[in-house]
Amino acid sequence: MNILFLMADQIAPHFLPAYGHRVVKTPRLDELAARSVIFDAHYSNSPLCVPARAGLLTGHLPSEINVFDSGCDYEFSVPTFAHYLRANGHVTVQSGKAHYIGADQLHGLEKRLTTDICPADNCWYGNWDEPDLRLDWFHDLKNVVTAGIAERSSQQDYDDDAAHAAVRWLFDYARGPDRRPFLLKVSFTHPHDPYVTPPEYWNRYRHDAIDMPVVPFIPVEERDSHGTWLYHHYDRGEYEVTDEDIRRSRHGYYGSIALVDDLVGRVLDALKAARLDSSTVIVFTADHGDMLGERGQWYKMSFFEHSCRIPLMVSIPGETATHRVSVCTSLIDLMPTLVDMALDDGTDHLVEPVEGRSLVPLVAGDPSGWVDETCSEICFEGVKAPGMMIRRGARKYVHWEGGPCSLFDLASDPHERVNLINDPSSAEEVGSFEAAVQGRWPIEELTRRIMLKQRRNALVHKALMSGEVTPLDFQPFDDASRRYYRGHGNWHEAEARDFLRFDM
Repeated sequence: MNILFLMADQIAPHFLPAYGHRVVKTPRLDELAARSVIFDAHYSNSPLCVPARAGLLTGHLPSEINVFDSGCDYEFSVPTFAHYLRANGHVTVQSGKAHYIGADQLHGLEKRLTTDICPADNCWYGNWDEPDLRLDWFHDLKNVVTAGIAERSSQQDYDDDAAHAAVRWLFDYARGPDRRPFLLKVSFTHPHDPYVTPPEYWNRYRHDAIDMPVVPFIPVEERDSHGTWLYHHYDRGEYEVTDEDIRRSRHGYYGSIALVDDLVGRVLDALKAARLDSSTVIVFTADHGDMLGERGQWYKMSFFEHSCRIPLMVSIPGETATHRVSVCTSLIDLMPTLVDMALDDGTDHLVEPVEGRSLVPLVAGDPSGWVDETCSEICFEGVKAPGMMIRRGARKYVHWEGGPCSLFDLASDPHERVNLINDPSSAEEVGSFEAAVQGRWPIEELTRRIMLKQRRNALVHKALMSGEVTPLDFQPFDDASRRYYRGHGNWHEAEARDFLRFDM
């Protein structure tokens, strides 16, 4: 089997029709959903780009491989699903956002088709030595009050490049001599803020039809400690956010989802035109979600559902019957899943234990034996010590080290309005959750590792930005001597090679 792995950036499942949204328009993702297994309780293991993607690739919780924030690299020798598939006969390729930090810009990929949209150096690191310091690169709410229409943006340029390169690679593969199965990962940056979108996508929605947040603004003094920190660092009250700003932000975000939908459609059309669709598993997911004004919060970096729950659809060629999976899963489960799907003997190839679990039984409709539990962690800026989330069934426990904790019942309270942490009837359950936190995360030792990594990053970044700067950014190379026709070789052979034709 080939694998086409499609990824969006900062998209919560709440805003997709496949998950019940009635305003957003995604006809191509709807088509995919109609022939997919859909996961309804799928989570990011750290609601921030770099650690979430590190967990996805390696099958490890990000903290296990020392990836705590968006300034962290991880060892090039930590196996990823790209390593496993490549070592066992697959060609591994990526187009679009990777967001690898450090010198290794491949992590098992045989080829990257595009550069990145984010920095590859370690500039975006946390600083728990000065936890109240306002980081100069940190979000503010300018993206909310300036939301709307943009004829063009660099982010739109980037995603167009990512789709174009993926489409061209699929056709090159189909007419080329390489018969190895492929893993092609196509990663878009939309609908990540800024909340702007071209007129074509803005005009797909009536502005007065844009729905507003279900949970309105919660005053700062009523938020948890992490929510208070976020307010003082990205909100700060410096912009007056009106209802119209909120509606325009959501309108722009919905337009960006429609843009992603079109780009996904271009890739899927190329897959079909190249006659590769009947032998290709298709996966669609994201790295984390977006609060998008819920509770008065924006962007990601929290354990509330809009921030840390993400979509997952898995389509198996030739299978039209679909079902939904209600048990808890997460990004780290995708590494062993892809290995299990792609290779004979599946996860027997793994050279070390990983926290992730293969989703293949759930895709096949067999949840027996699956432990209905998953977890996430916040080891980046916004806390002074680690934060952890565990979801078991419908119950969700959030541990803030040194601060008040939370317990929610998502079945009766999907919008997390009622904190049950002090409910006497929940005392035993809270004790069980807390024991699980202490058993899974050695908090004192983990805090020491995080702060050491932050101090190292601060020193290394200062040094690398001093004097002559050598960028770590990935530089894609396309050998022009091997593209189209050149003076060496036979013209007729080149012409025949470049055609992709099928008998009608």
